[in-house]
Amino acid sequence: MPRLVNRRPGRATRVALVALPFVLAVTAYAIGSHIRLSENPNDKLLPSFAALADGLSRFAFEPDRRTGEILLWVDTVASLGRLAIGIAVSTMLGLAVGIGVGLLPYARTTLASFLAVLSMIPPLSVLPILFIVFGLGELSKVMLIVFGIAPFLMRDVALRVGELPAEQIVKAQTLGASTWQIVTRVVLPQTWPRLIDAVRLSLGAAWLFLIAAEAIASESGLGYRIFLLRRYLAMDVILPYVAWITILAFLFDWALRRLQARAFPWFASERRG
Repeated sequence: MPRLVNRRPGRATRVALVALPFVLAVTAYAIGSHIRLSENPNDKLLPSFAALADGLSRFAFEPDRRTGEILLWVDTVASLGRLAIGIAVSTMLGLAVGIGVGLLPYARTTLASFLAVLSMIPPLSVLPILFIVFGLGELSKVMLIVFGIAPFLMRDVALRVGELPAEQIVKAQTLGASTWQIVTRVVLPQTWPRLIDAVRLSLGAAWLFLIAAEAIASESGLGYRIFLLRRYLAMDVILPYVAWITILAFLFDWALRRLQARAFPWFASERRG
């Protein structure tokens, strides 16, 4: 009989195992909702699936009475804009600083310890400082995302660059490559797919910082709407918003995985090997 570590599920079994935790979670929610609503039909903590569908319909398809806007899509556009800018700025900083620290001894000596200390500062603790320095507008929200994930990306890229075989750098210099040519022709091609991995790992933190900033000072956004509705215990809307954020995060991760697989097929085969 094969050992458990050597057993692989078949296609049908794999599909069933993937679906199992989701089915159990939905079933547990349905049972809990039924029990609470049986005891108190006005209970708001675990609304029925019909109430969740009604709440989603009101915010996703019906114009708001006060503004005439469809709130879910207004909030989604606002949040995704902030998130995209924050991740883009963090990625460029992570790439530039990370390559410098990982490749150049002077940059490593100067910045490595500073980045280590900077990455230990809890980003949410500097949120009041960001509001004071940058105001309550869009910039402070973007800066929180940057402050939260850029140091991680810098350190991760630096580690990945440092792991590149030293023979490659030596051979490039032997062939007369300048520092800039080493960066563009040796380091960058091997760093891009690893940078995508680092960005994927930082997505959860980026969403956390975005929602925290929107909850404190904003007039739109998914985080703003959730914290506004909590005053009324509107779980029939809060839970669909949370599910929508989860779907968006999953789509971001899926898109990055597809980009990595298409743009750098050699990396996937190298990792499997």
